[in-house]
Amino acid sequence: MGGKHFGAWRRVAGVSVGGALALAFGGASAADNAALAACDGPFATVLQANAAADARAYWLNRQLIKWPGADAAGGAFKIYHSASASLHAAPGARVSGADGSLALARFDGALPADLAQRFKFVGNGAVLALASADAARLGGLLTQQLMLVHEAEDGTVRDATTLQIAGALDDLYASAANAHDLGVSVGKQSSFKLWAPTAQRVALCTYANGSGKATAITAMQRDATTGIWSARLDGNRSGQYYQYLVDVVAPSAGLVRNLVTDPYSISLTTDSKRSYIADLNAINLKPAGWDKTPTPKKVATQSDMTVYELHVRDFSINDSTVSAANRGKYTAFTEAGSNGMRHLAALSKAGMTDIHLLPVFDIGSVPEQGCVTPAIPPVLAPDSEGQQALVSKTQATDCYNWGYDPYHYNAPEGSYATDPADGAKRIIEFRQMVQALHKTGLRVGMDVVYNHTFIAGQNEKSVLDRVVPGYYHRLNAKGAVERSTCCDNTATENLMMAKLMIDSVEQWAVQYKIDSFRFDLMGHQPRAAMEQLQARADRATGRHINLIGEGWNFGEVADGARFVQASQLSLNGSGIGTFSDRARDAVRGGGAGDSGLQMITQQGYINGLVYNANAQAGARPVSDLLQASDLVKVGLAGSIRSYPLQTHDGKTQQLQDIVYGGNQPAGYASEPGEVVNYVENHDNQTLYDINAFKLPRATTSAERAQVQMLGAAINAFSQGVAYFHAGFDILRSKSLDRNSFESGDWFNRLDWSYQDNYYGTGVPREEDNGKDYALIKPLLRDAAIKPSPKDIVYARDAFRDLLAIRSSSTLFRLRSAADIKQRLRFYNTGSGQVPTVIVAHIDGAGYAGANFKSITYLINVDKVAQRLTVAEEKNRRYQLHPVHTSMASADKRVALEARYDAASGTFAIPPRSAVVFVEKK
Repeated sequence: MGGKHFGAWRRVAGVSVGGALALAFGGASAADNAALAACDGPFATVLQANAAADARAYWLNRQLIKWPGADAAGGAFKIYHSASASLHAAPGARVSGADGSLALARFDGALPADLAQRFKFVGNGAVLALASADAARLGGLLTQQLMLVHEAEDGTVRDATTLQIAGALDDLYASAANAHDLGVSVGKQSSFKLWAPTAQRVALCTYANGSGKATAITAMQRDATTGIWSARLDGNRSGQYYQYLVDVVAPSAGLVRNLVTDPYSISLTTDSKRSYIADLNAINLKPAGWDKTPTPKKVATQSDMTVYELHVRDFSINDSTVSAANRGKYTAFTEAGSNGMRHLAALSKAGMTDIHLLPVFDIGSVPEQGCVTPAIPPVLAPDSEGQQALVSKTQATDCYNWGYDPYHYNAPEGSYATDPADGAKRIIEFRQMVQALHKTGLRVGMDVVYNHTFIAGQNEKSVLDRVVPGYYHRLNAKGAVERSTCCDNTATENLMMAKLMIDSVEQWAVQYKIDSFRFDLMGHQPRAAMEQLQARADRATGRHINLIGEGWNFGEVADGARFVQASQLSLNGSGIGTFSDRARDAVRGGGAGDSGLQMITQQGYINGLVYNANAQAGARPVSDLLQASDLVKVGLAGSIRSYPLQTHDGKTQQLQDIVYGGNQPAGYASEPGEVVNYVENHDNQTLYDINAFKLPRATTSAERAQVQMLGAAINAFSQGVAYFHAGFDILRSKSLDRNSFESGDWFNRLDWSYQDNYYGTGVPREEDNGKDYALIKPLLRDAAIKPSPKDIVYARDAFRDLLAIRSSSTLFRLRSAADIKQRLRFYNTGSGQVPTVIVAHIDGAGYAGANFKSITYLINVDKVAQRLTVAEEKNRRYQLHPVHTSMASADKRVALEARYDAASGTFAIPPRSAVVFVEKK
């Protein structure tokens, strides 16, 4: 380790380092040792402190700047720069600490169209231009502290601000987007590349293992064209670890030296302290048979998808049939004989196509070693506050979180590995999990969260913002990070953040054989970036990768404020699916954000709206029920914009002309694959818990199971993607918890032995539920609401029957909007309908995979049996679907009571049932 390794590391002139390490090398061993010690130093060292400043001005590109609110008349505009971050600009005084300044001219022309569009959200103000010669120097200047100053005629400061840099970096370093080898590459040499265009110096620290001291420090070289720093080490360093030392100006702190992991880390050691060196194609990182294990061929088009949303820890932590070492781990999925894997295998056999895993990339909230699980006495009362108090006491150190707190996007989470200290383990075991699910006939999807990071700024678990401060996150008008998503929002409209997202998805799809992705808060991302991602993933894998996500429209990007969003109303025609709240709210009643009495009074289509009012619901007009019925039909028709439906008022109108939520179109999709139908997922209360609030208290537990299956039937029969939360089929309860992301194993348990659904196991966490304890406690005390094992088994089997019916015919999974408009007809519509019954007919003549000449299904949500005569259905040769007449059928009432009379076209169906009649070819 000679002085040649440190040629790029020189003392910064004028920097006062205080107690920080000053790196100055002349080849002496003492200097070498001092440099190496920095690799084992603190995660951040302030080399020159400077007060945080706002960033009210925007670099539009390498030459143009816009300063909203600035008065362009009078005075002069300058950019001051300081390599040592020593600038001070107090109003009324002259700027101090500068290494120099650049004069700016006022720009009075029209902005180029691309800049006008990208920065349309920026307020009115002065537009300024750098001289061409100065613009050519900008790459070097952006590594310094910069301040935009409006000076008075006497040279004193009128106003000063720092600048938001994304526009300039994207212009200067656009070619970096073409780099295909960011991160670590291993062959005869080991190569490291980091995009850090604003860094003054970058060094590579390498370690023989995940816990020992650094063995070497190597200066990295900067490519001026791309802003990428690189280093090569002799030999294959697989199995070792690394970090970067980055000297950079951070707006919140001054000039800092950050010891940071690689944003492109493929694996890490315990608690993500160091990045792992490996080649993901190496044979030792692949389980036996990995390359030859095929992906299940269950999904020909996106509407074939039937999804089970599952949390890795939930799956096995409570399953005594899994070996103790594998509980809560990736490897639990390899135990084919466990109760949990037998359950998944049965779902696969019935027709489930995809398991969607809640976040399994590296997360920041769970200690990967030494996490605790609180001991909760099982004898506590069903309405006790004791359970949640114990969960909350260990919340910061327990083993549980949903995982919506991204730390490293490209690496598997270590808490699910049997040994988080070994960077290889999480790679191999993640692949073993995928392989086991594929062998069970289930495709694997990932829930991904590219819309925010765990944290930003100079925090220890901030990665992106400590490499390129101020670039990767979306900023507000003062330069602070936007947090509308809950956390520190990323800016996927910026070139290299979009690249990181796209590169990441490609890696998961190629290296881990992920079949589909579910994007958290996808509406915060540009449609253009998502379409680029789709094209890249398909091209890289040679197959179609299915993309779905949350298309909610809110926050600083709402209504296209910054770009065309990947949101519900902006994605039609893209083929990317978004979750639909239309039928969800109609089925459940109320909205996702309801609290207080609204949770009880706002009944829905399946739990008693008008026809079976609970004691607190009060009188509701029948029109409310009819409107809910219309919205359920919207969902059944795939929310297709142009589908014509006769609504309860007798009018026939396209679904896009039916109003939802006051001002939105009920129908918003161009094709069925663009809608994801669901009535329950990890967010909000489970359906069983919602029904505990809304169903009349006298409803028996057996009837509650029937109501749950009405929700399942509506979802299963809806055109588009069908999405179910794990445990939905076994009446999963979270003891009325509305937000169980930090509620620990206790409130998130699953019982694959089908003995308990964990209703009435204590009031849920006070943080999200405390204001409603007065409503919650009486319900949890009511033992009659809790299902018996018999009820759970009924729901399990009835759910599988519904899956089998859905998978039996492509008529439940029509391929196009044109097919839906041509083949799907609703009867019992208009003003004279029986509002508690839905009747739908699907024509199967000549349709590939239909398997039947036609299908008519009826859904009766009422608590009484119904008889309906449908003139259009006379003289058919209907019989019950074979699933209904099977000896193994769960709902015996259907075979015994459901009838069709051909002469009159009359159907008879039991209460709270979903019945499918078929005409065989």
